[in-house]
Amino acid sequence: MATGTTPSGGDGIEIRVVEDAELADWGKALASGFMHGKGDGNADSVRRAVDPGRALGAVHRGRFVGTFRSLDREITLPGGTALGANAVTNVTVSATHRRRGLLTAMMTRDLAAAAERGSAIAVLIAAEYRIYGRYGFGPATARRGYSIDALRAGNVRVPAEAEGGSFELLTMDEWRKIGPEVHDRFRRNQPGAINRRPLEWQYRTGAERNPDDGWKEPLVALYRDPEDRPAGLLAYEAEDPWTNMLAKSKVRVRDHIAVDQAASAALWRYALSIDWIDRLEIPTIAPDDPLPLLLDDPRACVDNGDSCADFMWLRVLDAPTAFSARGYAAPGRVVLQVSDRMGYVDGRFAIEAAADGTGRCTAVGPDQPADVAMDASVLGTLCLSSEPVPRLHAAGLLTELRPGGVPRLAALLHTDFRPWCPDSF
Repeated sequence: MATGTTPSGGDGIEIRVVEDAELADWGKALASGFMHGKGDGNADSVRRAVDPGRALGAVHRGRFVGTFRSLDREITLPGGTALGANAVTNVTVSATHRRRGLLTAMMTRDLAAAAERGSAIAVLIAAEYRIYGRYGFGPATARRGYSIDALRAGNVRVPAEAEGGSFELLTMDEWRKIGPEVHDRFRRNQPGAINRRPLEWQYRTGAERNPDDGWKEPLVALYRDPEDRPAGLLAYEAEDPWTNMLAKSKVRVRDHIAVDQAASAALWRYALSIDWIDRLEIPTIAPDDPLPLLLDDPRACVDNGDSCADFMWLRVLDAPTAFSARGYAAPGRVVLQVSDRMGYVDGRFAIEAAADGTGRCTAVGPDQPADVAMDASVLGTLCLSSEPVPRLHAAGLLTELRPGGVPRLAALLHTDFRPWCPDSF
């Protein structure tokens, strides 16, 4: 990232890289930006999380009034390729300095640096829906949450290939050792999933304490497949009130990772067979996970009313790289016309897919007739196939320019399941 300062207007506010000695003050601005008390800024915690040169601040009269940082992530695309991404996080603007272009200045600077480093995509988790489309981000993953009445759910249908597996409860040291390998196997088969950094495993397992998270040791069940390979992990905590000597226990899932559907089903069977359990709370799960259909009574599984929403948003910075890396469901050729006010993917791009699922994307000139037109934010949604193309068309988010353009694009980008990202950043 470029060093130095970037003026954001005529009011004396500068956008610049945060120095190490300023991390506590930057942390205080971050806390207040999310409407928490400033505290001491948690300089040590911030220092462990921030990559050198990747934290920006908006500074006015010697005080941070805006925060922004990015870090490198890997995200799995349809087809299984893991592509590097510029992950944007910790974005705040002080309530005292809104509507002065600070977010635009910080975002513009960071995306330019990401493109210069060769990042083909950028991702973020949008706290507000109406902000990030203007910067070319579009919703790229969704999630939902479930609350399951364990007494009504009945049995959990488990595939035959999972029968014969085993379970064991892990210590935190064992979870810290086994978890990263299982998660890596999971996320490489899950479009939309991202890698976890070592510090996150330290926080998750209690080896390091995140001052923003009141950590409590969970129970962690490891599932081993019939060949004794670690294939799934379930971290959970329980509330076990008793009324008139009757158990009313509620189990809340904190982490659920499985390398395949068989392991996932085995973990849910385990969770719903825990003694004394009355209800299972699942804060986040893939939006089209088959879990309800695995139950004897799917009506026992209802939305929790809290987690059903879009989650990770994606911005394409290099369309040929991003769309050449993903897989395709059918052979064919479609030309996209993309409007991008920031200029990164403004133009026409031809996607050509082969019968084996591979494809390539190339920039083409105006002499190539376009089939479908869209904004850069919609291109971000299409990158992971978060929404079916016909649904985007019906919503007026993309325009068919030549007859058959929508169904041809839909055939290329079809996926059996929607992308999912269980991890924040």
